[in-house]
Amino acid sequence: MLVLLLTGSGLFMVASAGEVWGQFNYENPFYFFQRQAFFAAIGLITMAGVSYVDYRVWKKIARPLLLLAFFLLITVLIPGIGMVRNGSQSWIGVGSLSFQPSELMKIALIFYLSVLLSERKTVIHLFWKGLFKPLFVLGMAFGLIMLQPDLGTAAVMGGTAFLLLFIAGARIRFFVMTGLSALGGLAILIASAPYRMKRITAYLDPWSDPLGSGFQIIQSLYAVGPGGLFGHGYGESRQKYYYLPEPQTDFIFAIWAEETGFIGAVFIITLFFLLIWRGIHIGMRTQDSFAALLVCGITAMISLQSFINLGVVIGLMPVTGVTLPFLSYGGSSLTMTLASAGIVLGISRLKG
Repeated sequence: MLVLLLTGSGLFMVASAGEVWGQFNYENPFYFFQRQAFFAAIGLITMAGVSYVDYRVWKKIARPLLLLAFFLLITVLIPGIGMVRNGSQSWIGVGSLSFQPSELMKIALIFYLSVLLSERKTVIHLFWKGLFKPLFVLGMAFGLIMLQPDLGTAAVMGGTAFLLLFIAGARIRFFVMTGLSALGGLAILIASAPYRMKRITAYLDPWSDPLGSGFQIIQSLYAVGPGGLFGHGYGESRQKYYYLPEPQTDFIFAIWAEETGFIGAVFIITLFFLLIWRGIHIGMRTQDSFAALLVCGITAMISLQSFINLGVVIGLMPVTGVTLPFLSYGGSSLTMTLASAGIVLGISRLKG
């Protein structure tokens, strides 16, 4: 029910948020809604189907799926095959029909780590025997995604992997040392790309460049703030009129808050918290270690992506280009997220 409410809310808002851009770019105000509805139907059918698949099947296909994800991540980097959008070569496909391999990698890595960590739970406290292999695989996936480049997706994937390591029993000392190293690596990544540095300065002071790097966050705050308690009303957003770029994607929550107000914003956030709580509850009561890690990994992925997106929209985090699960426009993201929800639903039917 929670997934259906979130997906329905997403369709509801994509229809409004994408109306202006759909008319301007495709002469069809329902362009984005129609495509999102199509992928939502595919995703919901997939979710229903995989919810009846024995969870042990995912254990068997984890390694082949990871290899496929790596193959696609390499393929998308080949000139002439990978499609470039907004500065990132992250899509494979023809025209508007495209797929983002990094979405598959996020799920494939959760599958693989759940298998690996469930098999190595007695040696997870040892670096070479327990942690080296999962960190090596994570590093390869992270590196390929950063070549696109897509720091937001790589951050969600890396954060999910480290949460799985923590749940599996890795020592706190490991996370302290890795965290310090990660901060250094993040500083290098930011310094190596001027546009990332601009996002940091825009986060600290968006008004220092209101027509450049600070434009998105300023327009997002102009949407969220004036929404008041009940919002301007459905379809009455002002920021979707070419102020907030592509409002149906990363900043769809800003349009939601503008049109439905504080009440609507709290409604969506509550749905996400309930979904996360439900995922944690299912993971804690599942006796099979692989199934428990799989549920926790999927829940962590959705949680991190949601928190990052909402943090960006309200100005608590720098702009990262991470979509809001179930709500933002995007076929591959919505389909893979619904399929993941189906896996959790299937495991929730286990007796103990």
